[in-house]
This record gives sequence, C-alpha cells and structure tokens, in this order.
Amino acid sequence: MNATPEKPAAAKKAVTKKATAKKAVAKKAAAAAGQAPAKKTAAGKAAPAKKSTAKTAAGKTPAKKAPARKPESRVAMVRRARRINRELAELYPYAHPELDFTNPFELLVATVLSAQTTDLRVNQTTPRLFAVCPTPEDMAAMPPEKLEELIRPTGFFRAKTKSLIGLSAALRDRFGGEVPGRLEDLVTLPGVGRKTANVVLGNAFGVPGITVDTHFGRLARRFGWTTAEDAEKVEADVAEIFPKSEWTMLSHRVVFHGRRVCHSRKPACGACAIAPLCPAYGEGETDPEKARKLLKYELGGQPGQRLKPPADYPGQPAPPMAPPVAAS
Repeated sequence: MNATPEKPAAAKKAVTKKATAKKAVAKKAAAAAGQAPAKKTAAGKAAPAKKSTAKTAAGKTPAKKAPARKPESRVAMVRRARRINRELAELYPYAHPELDFTNPFELLVATVLSAQTTDLRVNQTTPRLFAVCPTPEDMAAMPPEKLEELIRPTGFFRAKTKSLIGLSAALRDRFGGEVPGRLEDLVTLPGVGRKTANVVLGNAFGVPGITVDTHFGRLARRFGWTTAEDAEKVEADVAEIFPKSEWTMLSHRVVFHGRRVCHSRKPACGACAIAPLCPAYGEGETDPEKARKLLKYELGGQPGQRLKPPADYPGQPAPPMAPPVAAS
C-alpha cells in the first residue's frame, strides 16, 4: 500500500502566507468603504458588516440642507429687484402712506410723532391735536406741558414736544408758516431727518423719495438689494436699482409688505406672493396654512392703521382711540 507523501514544510508556509495576505487585503477594503470587517458567526458564516447611519441622537434623520444659491450678478439682481417691485404693485395696488393728514404740516407733525410707535397710535392721537393747534403758529405758541399731554399716547412725548415746538417756530420764523418743499430745507427743522423729509416730499409735494424705516431696511436686506444697516446707505443703494419715478410708491409697497407679510421675527414665507424671488425664503414659516395665520391688517381680515383710509383701501378703517375710563 503506497502512502501519500506529506507536503514539505516550505509548501505549508507558503499557503499560510497567502491566506494572511488575503485577510489583510479584505481589511483594507473594508476600511476604505468605512465599514467594519465582517465577523464570523457561531455557525462559521460571515455576518454582513453594519452600515453607518446618519441619524441624530434623537433617532431622526436630519433634514437635508437647502442647496447653496449660485452667486448673482449685478444685472440679475437688478432684474429680480424690479420684478419684485412689479409683483408688489399687483399685490398692493392700493398702497399709500398710513398716516392720516390733510396738508403738508399735518403730515410733517404726524411723521415726527410716528417715531418709536405705530401709525395707528399716531392716527388716533392727531385728531385732537390738530383741533387744538392746526397751524405752525398755534403749535409754536402751545405751552409745552399742554402739548405733552396731547401727544402722550405716542410715547417719548417730552422729546417729541421739544421737536414739534421747535419745527413749528422755525416754519413760522423762517418759512412764513409754510412747510418747505425741498429736502435741504426740511432737514434743517428740529426732529426732521431724511426719512421724515422724504415722507413729506413724496406724499405732500409729489417729489420722489425713498423712505427707509425699519421695515424698508429689513426687506431691502432680505431681498439682497443691500447689505447696509445705515439708513442713508440703504437709501443710496436702492436708489441705484430703481428709476426715480418709482421711489415713493416703491417705499409704500415695501413697507406694506413688511407690515403684513415679511415680519421681523416670523415672516409668513408660506403665504408670500414673491417667495420665488426672495433669497431669504425659509427664514420664517413655510407651511401655507400656518403662514396665513401670521398675515396682518387687511390681508388677515383685521382693521388697518388709518381712521380715514383712501377710498380704494380693501380693508376696514382703524377704530378711534377709546375714551379714558372715568375714575369711580
């Protein structure tokens, strides 16, 4: 009987070396794929390697990030800005200054009073004020303590009283009791800056002007028209984008949108007609139903800010100020 000859020792070493090399290659491949190498089960079969997951500690898969926007050229930005203006014109064909006034002096006074308060509060305050002092001469002669009481509901009434008496005296002494129709003259009056001057020029004299209040500045930055925080720089940046003939109505439309839809803390992105044109879409509520509940004034079925709004205003007039409750 012939016995099978045993393999020499050198052959055994070569087989072992080859198997070790295969295992090393397998480990490297698993590491490159980000997976742990397969482990053998009790049955001797290789268990599949565990795949890495992207779940958070709470067990939920994180939301995908919005793709980064491509850089926008100057020409593309201007085209988009002008299209936003056209869309806002369709949305607010009735846009107007939201302060009640019948002449340039009333508008000037109301605009000074509107600092740090709402137009509604000003409109509720001025009927009584103008009944007592309808002209610059009357207001300049008003005792400060009495004027303070008349305008107290608008807040900061001491500083505003000083400005109103000062600008009224300047109108009486330097401008013959008339409100001047030039920016250079208006800004020399106490309490009157570029914003107030542009409101008066645009709405009482028909002189185009851009009114940069908190709403306008916020939306101009969200729309990508400017990155400036300073009101005069915002005004200059926006003036380069739009023709001068559009400045006054552009101001009204942007402010209307800021007060009704594009709020400071929680904009109603899901109910915004210009969302596809807005680089800041997603900063606020994007769910359409929830966003609609954030709409204000006529868009939300609520009264507006003027007690005597224009005839084409589709909303309700604001209520007058409630009379003070008599002490019992």
